[in-house]
Amino acid sequence: MKSEEIRHLVTAFEATVHEVENIECWSARELQLLLGYSKWENFEKVITKAKEACRNSGGNIDDHFPDVRKVIEAGKGAQQEIPDIALTRYACYLIAQNGDSRKPEIAFAQTYFAVQTRRYELIESRLLDQERIRAREKLSKTEKQLSGVLYERGVDDKGFAIIRSKGDQALFRLTTLQLKARLGVPDKRPVADFLPTISIKAKDLAAEMTSLNVQSKNLRGQGSIEEEHIDNSTAVRMMLLERGIRPENLPPAEDIKKVQRKLEGEDKKLLKGVKKPNLKKN
Repeated sequence: MKSEEIRHLVTAFEATVHEVENIECWSARELQLLLGYSKWENFEKVITKAKEACRNSGGNIDDHFPDVRKVIEAGKGAQQEIPDIALTRYACYLIAQNGDSRKPEIAFAQTYFAVQTRRYELIESRLLDQERIRAREKLSKTEKQLSGVLYERGVDDKGFAIIRSKGDQALFRLTTLQLKARLGVPDKRPVADFLPTISIKAKDLAAEMTSLNVQSKNLRGQGSIEEEHIDNSTAVRMMLLERGIRPENLPPAEDIKKVQRKLEGEDKKLLKGVKKPNLKKN
């Protein structure tokens, strides 16, 4: 396929994308023509195969192939509604994979949507990694503030470590050692570095509640503050359980330090690829 043909197809595919409820979609009727199918009946057979592939992969057909109506010109200014399908990027990818690869349009679409889908997955993955890092940084800040509050109320570093451990046990129903063993956490690393985002946020919420209540209730001494933190961690656990989330059963997340290094490495590669402007002094 020549470069000119590729540029033409890229322009055509990008020009036909629509936005439905903030999601990029393609009209099946328009995609039919882009993929070189002259008859809707023949293209419907490909869509049926794509739906089956979606179902077999665990996807929800209604999410990726919702039925819609399309208005077309019927002649002499009249308009007519015909059945159509709003196809997500993933649905288009499956259609391309199940189409006639002898058609150059299909061969192009297989690569185009594979790359587009992969790019979307990479963006989503990066955003989720960034969210987890921000949650971990927020937890560190909250625990530092809580430690300062407790220090003013007669709790030293050792006491704070015990209180935090008791809170974790109330939240996860496991001791720190048991939790580390389950998550595969090295001995000298904090558990939070290997928790999924929701568990990090759960710990942060419990710590925020304890910090607030210790001050509002004017609690002093390790015993009363420890009891308060256990109660708050238990309350957060109950909230999670009500939503069907059992925190101790969630799979471990990747080492947060590795995630940070990965993102930093990607940023450096991007910066290297950016050409510096050639600014000349007048």
